[in-house]
Formats: sequence, structure tokens, C-alpha cells
Amino acid sequence: MMDLTEWSPDPYILVLTGFGFLIALVAWLPLALRRLPLSLPIVCVCLGAALFLVPQVSDQPLPLSYPHITERFTEFVVIIALMGAGLKLDRVFSWRRWNVTWRLLAITMPLSIGAITVLGIWGLGFSLPIALLLAASLAPTDPVLAADVQVGPPKSGQEDEVRFGLTSEAGLNDGLAFPFVNLAILLSLSVANGDPWLGKWVFHSVLWEVGAGTLGGWLIGRLFGWLTFQMPADTKLAQTGDGLIAIAATFVSYGLTELIECYGFLAVFVTALTLRHAHRQHDFHREMHDVTEQMERLAMMILLVLFGGALVSGLLAPLGLIDVGIAVAILLVVRPIAGLIGLFGLKASTSEKLTLAFFGIRGVGSFYYLAYGLNHMPVEGAERLWAIVGLVVLLSILLHGLTVTPIMRLLDKSRGRDPDEGTPPPGLQGPASHEGS
Repeated sequence: MMDLTEWSPDPYILVLTGFGFLIALVAWLPLALRRLPLSLPIVCVCLGAALFLVPQVSDQPLPLSYPHITERFTEFVVIIALMGAGLKLDRVFSWRRWNVTWRLLAITMPLSIGAITVLGIWGLGFSLPIALLLAASLAPTDPVLAADVQVGPPKSGQEDEVRFGLTSEAGLNDGLAFPFVNLAILLSLSVANGDPWLGKWVFHSVLWEVGAGTLGGWLIGRLFGWLTFQMPADTKLAQTGDGLIAIAATFVSYGLTELIECYGFLAVFVTALTLRHAHRQHDFHREMHDVTEQMERLAMMILLVLFGGALVSGLLAPLGLIDVGIAVAILLVVRPIAGLIGLFGLKASTSEKLTLAFFGIRGVGSFYYLAYGLNHMPVEGAERLWAIVGLVVLLSILLHGLTVTPIMRLLDKSRGRDPDEGTPPPGLQGPASHEGS
């Protein structure tokens, strides 16, 4: 009989076993949570907190202890999510049809960045570069954790104004937040070394990186669209039936555009849109979307388990009362007011506008931008920055996760649509289902 007091399991075996349970949860939990006022991210964070409270688990997954791993892993999760978001969209691209998107990008996000910057300077006592970095990190709607309020899989018919607006906003604002992150970096270097910043920011960080990222993403999307749908029938990639083509397009788009120093996030989303429009009605889009979604959910769950571990390891310890108050204000005051201002005059019902303004979900993208900024500029008190961003993301996961199911179901019912009919809710609330399709 084995003496349990001398039992010392191999850590590798424990990790392998835990990873197996995690993959099982990826497949099963969305079904279990489908009608509950509870989201998968909440469950993941709780699992991570429980895991890292076990005495045998001595590691502390604090982001400042692993700054480059934090930046790269969050970057990976975001680009996979951006490809998935772009492939979902059925709506033909045009300035008029995407009116809600332009409002959220051109009005709501700059207002949010300005308001959070002011709060960072006058409320938190940060310098302008640090306050701007905080604002640029917390202004974008997250493409990963916002999947609960996004459109359904390709050709599923779940593309109302709210879901479309939040999906397209999450896809594009991650790329457009980067100029403000770079502005914060340039301002901090200017303060430290006296380097000029205005010309470099305007011509390189804005004009070149946005323009080249958009054009590069479009060209790569056209190339993959031709290879996938328009090559001679025997050799086109759609014949493989392998949705991993979408992952290939993601990495190629991000890698090539980053090599020429432009915004890879923006390029990936534009590549996804262009690939989606190459043959809009082809069933292969569903295969590419499903593979992308599965990889996104698995990577997201791992990251949120680590986030839960960071929370119980002291991530929020540097917070003061004013920090908590401003974190709450960012979610409940800044985003809703900026959202309603941006949507003023939009032809939509009041309930739709309120939903669009409320669900400015913060998440993995905020982690990435903060990690990137801290790795490229000198910052004192980085622990406090991580604590504030961590608190905002935690509150967003709880607040939006607990309300997304009932609010979206009520919105569907107000339009005369049965939320329990047909395809299950998209994203993290329910995986793509082929039942009824």
C-alpha cells in the first residue's frame, strides 16, 4: 500500500493532467453556462485563483515577474481573436453600413482616452505619459472577452446592430489604440532625453503604421482569398477542408506587417475581413472560424487562469481607495457616457444604444498594451499601473459577465427573436453549433 505521506507527484504529470481538464472545460463549460447569468471568463478566473491558493503551487504569475512573456502571450491571444472577429462579419464593408463602427472609433474611443488621461493626471497623480499609457490601455473594447456580445459564426444570421457594432469596434479599435500607446512612449522618452516626438508620432506612428497596416492587411487578405477560393479547383486551399488556413493567415499577416513596422493588430483584422469577402457564401468560412474560435478559447482560458493566480498573488495589493473609485468610474461613467455621445443621432433604439455604450468590455488587449508600454518606456510605480488595469479587467469580467446573458436575451426578445432558437449564443457563451444549420 502506498504511503501517502511520501507521495510526491511529478509536476509534469500534474500539469499534463490539469491541461487535459482545461481542454475538457473549453468544450463543455460554454454549453453549461449557455442560459446562466455567468460567463466562462468568470469561471476561469475563479479556477486560477483556487489553483494558485494550493500550498504546493508556489509560483506567482505576476506580470511584472515575466514582462516579456506577458507581452507575447497576450499579443498571441489578441491576434487570434482578431482573425475570428473578422471572419464572423457578414455585413459588406462600406462607410454607410459601418456607421455605428465609425462613431465608436472616431468619437467614443478618443473621448474615453481623453477622459481617462485627465483622471490619471488629476485623480491618480500620474505624469502625462503614464496617464496616457493607462488611458490607451483601458479605452479599447476587448476582442477576446467581448466575444459574448459579438455576432455569431459566418452566415448564422446573428448580426443585429448591437452585436455588429461591438464586434467591428473590438476588431478595429485595438489597432487604432496603438498610436496613443506610442505617443505615451515618445513623450516619456522626450521627457527623459529631450528627443523630438511630434513629427515621429504623426508621420510614423499615425500615418505610416495605420496606412501600411491597413494596406498590408488588405493585400495579404487578397492573396489568401485567391489561394483559398479562386485558384484552380484541384489546388485551392478550400479543398483541404482544414480551417487552420485561418491561423496561417493570422500569423503571416501579423508577421509581415510587423516586419515593416506597422500595426499588425490592424492588419490581421483587415486580412480577416478581406478573406471573408473573397467568397462570402462559401461554407469553408465556417471551418476557418471554428478552428480560430477553439484556439482562441483555449488560449484565453489559460491566460485567465494565470490572471486568477496573479490576483491571489498580490496583483491588486498596491491599490488605494482613489484607485478603486477611478477604476469603477472608467467602467460605469467614462465608457457609457462616451458611448452615448458617439451614438447620438444613430438610427437605433434607446435600448440598443444603451447596450452598445455599456458593453465596453476591457480585457486581454488592456494587458497587452500595458505590458508593451512598460517594456518600452521608463515607468516608476509599474505595480500600481498593473493593479489598476487588473482591477478594471476584473470588474469588467464580473460586471459584464453577470449581465451579458440576461441583457442580450432581453434585447433579442424585444426584437421578436427567440434567444433559445437556432444557433447558440456566439463566442464564449456557446461554441459554434451546426445543429439547425
